Amino acid sequence: MNLKDLEYLVALAEEGHFRRAAERCFVSQPTLSNQIRKLEEELGVVFLERTSRKLLFTDSGLQLVAQARKVLAEAKRFRELADSHGSELGGPLHLGLIPTVGPYLLPHVIPGLRQQFPALECYLHEAQTHQIVAQLESGELDCAILALVKESEAFIELPLYDEPMVLAVPAEHEWHNREQVALKELSGHRLLMLADGHCLRDQALGFCFAAGAKEDGHFRATSLETLRNMVAAGAGITLLPQLAVPEARCRDGVCYIPCHDPLPSRRIGLIYRPGSPLKGRYEQLASWLSMTMAECGRLGRACALTGSSA
Repeated sequence: MNLKDLEYLVALAEEGHFRRAAERCFVSQPTLSNQIRKLEEELGVVFLERTSRKLLFTDSGLQLVAQARKVLAEAKRFRELADSHGSELGGPLHLGLIPTVGPYLLPHVIPGLRQQFPALECYLHEAQTHQIVAQLESGELDCAILALVKESEAFIELPLYDEPMVLAVPAEHEWHNREQVALKELSGHRLLMLADGHCLRDQALGFCFAAGAKEDGHFRATSLETLRNMVAAGAGITLLPQLAVPEARCRDGVCYIPCHDPLPSRRIGLIYRPGSPLKGRYEQLASWLSMTMAECGRLGRACALTGSSA
């Protein structure tokens, strides 16, 4: 038995499917299945009920999965403690990002990240907020970049920047030539939104409800690009985060209009587990990210937060 076997076991329990668990662990399905069976034989415990079409863990299996999570978390902490004795930000770093941040932030930071921290081996993982929180708790992720929300409060939060939301309207919309729109003007309008699970959905809805606007319940997008395409098709209007907005005011059938009074925005931050011995490294990374975003000039009236604190 080794740590890799425990990783297979935990992945199988969390994914609920051999194929998905194997993909997550970067092994073939037969390899994962055989290792699980060998672990059962070694421990003399049956983890799974194999007579059902559905993957079901036995009570003993569930207890061992819970213990495996603790062992993996402690092993992760052991590695972090060893790494903390190094002076530079280097080695493997598993970084989580939410879908409404990752594709739009990474082009601005990845080239400089490699130059600034050449010894850093960065592994990127994209997932929704609730999945990232679970992966941080289990030790699968070292840290994450996301919109700071209630779910992130259990972790150490290092604010990076405030990102405005911009109104996106079809090119033929009556507002397409407007320089800006007061948020209260959205009163009575229905806006297209992301599907449940995206924290941006809840944040955008909060501003819309406060302005007297409502959600258009006929459609919910699974990504910002789908949302943008629906606007271009004339299906409605929506709010998009600044980094997802092109520099051109109108492009591909969509016009982007700044909002004000109040300025809708979200705070993006880096989070990590309390008590991590790598605190200094995460603070170093957060400080560099904040300064990089301040210098890139893509956030408009938003400000980078170089004085980050827990």
